[in-house]
Amino acid sequence: MNVIRAKILGYCMGVRRAVEGAEKALDDSQGKTVYTLGPLIHNPSVMNALQSRGLKILDADDVGKFSSLDEQSIVLIRAHGTTPDVLERLRSFKVCIKDSTCPRVHISQKRAAEWSAKGFTVIIAGDKNHGEVTGIQGFANGRSVVVQTKEEASSLQVPEKSVLIAQTTFSPLEFQAISGIVLKKNPNVQVFNSICPATMERQKALLELKGMSDAIIVIGGKNSANTRRLYEIALSVCPRAALIEDASEIPEEFFSFKTVAITAGASTPDSIINQVEKALKEGLNVPSL
Repeated sequence: MNVIRAKILGYCMGVRRAVEGAEKALDDSQGKTVYTLGPLIHNPSVMNALQSRGLKILDADDVGKFSSLDEQSIVLIRAHGTTPDVLERLRSFKVCIKDSTCPRVHISQKRAAEWSAKGFTVIIAGDKNHGEVTGIQGFANGRSVVVQTKEEASSLQVPEKSVLIAQTTFSPLEFQAISGIVLKKNPNVQVFNSICPATMERQKALLELKGMSDAIIVIGGKNSANTRRLYEIALSVCPRAALIEDASEIPEEFFSFKTVAITAGASTPDSIINQVEKALKEGLNVPSL
């Protein structure tokens, strides 16, 4: 079988930074308990590996459960970031906080804080309840609204003093449509296209595979926003597309194709990508990790 890789796939800078930070914290813990505030990244294989080394996951939505923390605790803030209230709650336990928030998410948090402090409404184009969006809302001090689709944007009341930002992994096409509608309602809205270039680069690289294979495999966590968007694009490029988390999930029929293209979400490690490629080339199903 011929396997074609997208030119750009797998770990982005922010995710790699978060995972390496977690591994270092575990290496240097000296008996302290290492926690992550919610899943560090949206990839089950990576999280299982970290948990096997002792990493524990805190429920980011339930600050009441933080009572188990003390000065012997290390808490990692995941790549998606968190809210100022949660950070303050963590500091009250005198834990060691290691911030792995993606630098691009930090920029959006800062913008939300600065513009809301000036009396502006922060319109966030993103997925409701996504960790990154929830965190940004926290920095907006109650002056924010989340818009997921152009349909929601069409019914949105846009205040005179408003700014528009995007979840870093949001669909570029959806953001373009939303920003166009918002600007039509209020041409004075300041628009910040805060979609991460890594997201757009992976989507562009996937589109370049059109017509080059019999099928496309997207590798990544099924609860990952950027991976789901890659899968949606894959389906538009090729009717035979599959979303898998590791090689054990490769559909049986894919082994019969002459050429298969692969791409991977920004939370997918090289080891899983290599595993999938090897399984396809050797025509082997492998057990789940």
